[in-house]
Amino acid sequence: MGVSDKIWDALATVIKMNDRIVSLSKTIENQQAKIENLTERVIRLETTIELLMRATEQKRLPQ
Repeated sequence: MGVSDKIWDALATVIKMNDRIVSLSKTIENQQAKIENLTERVIRLETTIELLMRATEQKRLPQ
């Protein structure tokens, strides 16, 4: 019975590892979505700042 116990333990470990991998995969997908959302927000902020800086420069030039 020692061999069958070892096989059973190995199978149980593989199943637990598979569950953990699936869980980590979902976590990674969620994190990737958050990163993409933040990237979009940063791009919008950069664009807004750049437009505001150009508008301020244009107001200063005629003086």
